[in-house]
Amino acid sequence: MSWRWEYHPDEQTVVGGVPEAFIAQVETRAEEIVRAAEALYLDGATYQGPNPPMGTAYPESGMFRYLIVVRSESVLVLQVTYLPA
Repeated sequence: MSWRWEYHPDEQTVVGGVPEAFIAQVETRAEEIVRAAEALYLDGATYQGPNPPMGTAYPESGMFRYLIVVRSESVLVLQVTYLPA
């Protein structure tokens, strides 16, 4: 299995109507979170502990909430908030 990220429940629900430039920032940050989780949980599929608590990331002009699901080796982007200037 390989670490990945995805919108949950789906892209339209999470980022529908959000400007493309901000979506690009969210996706870049999500990729960074995936790389960090992959380094921290070297074999996530066999991990026996609890998942970390929900996190919040703050790209420019907004924020998003995410959840790391270690045994699934995935990062779920759950909610995106865009704050126009």
